[in-house]
Amino acid sequence: MADIQTILAFDFGLKRIGIASGDTLTRTAAPRPAVAARAGRPDWDSIQRHVEALRPRQFVVGAPYNVDGSPGVLAPAARRFAAELERRFGLPVNMVDERYSSLEAAEALVTQRAKGERRRRVSRADIDSASAAVILERWLSGSNHRPDDGPGHGPTHGPKHGPKHG
Repeated sequence: MADIQTILAFDFGLKRIGIASGDTLTRTAAPRPAVAARAGRPDWDSIQRHVEALRPRQFVVGAPYNVDGSPGVLAPAARRFAAELERRFGLPVNMVDERYSSLEAAEALVTQRAKGERRRRVSRADIDSASAAVILERWLSGSNHRPDDGPGHGPTHGPKHGPKHG
């Protein structure tokens, strides 16, 4: 039987970091409360609480790219965040192309509200964590990986091909 893994995903931002969790059995992701960042500095205590609560086996971080495929302005900061995750928690980190994930997440949340599936208004923090869920589902499906991403491990091709360690 395959090893079922919990995965924690992050949509890095300078003000907030969206978070989502998922697993390799259901291959689905769910948003979790976003954490604050001040001047690009993550609230590591809050992130640690998420890690301790869920005990993930690895992380996924969104890699910012421009529409033309060039690295986005936040790409170096996202790579530093991914490297720090790996250093602090000793778990593999995979990076996934996050292009359009915020748009996809915002559209889904607005649709949920219009259908009455969501009562409260959609906030930026909601979108950030929903975006992290989109990023994680991309990784779980094995799509949108870039060969030049990653703090040290580079991307994997999702769990159906096995995690890449090293």
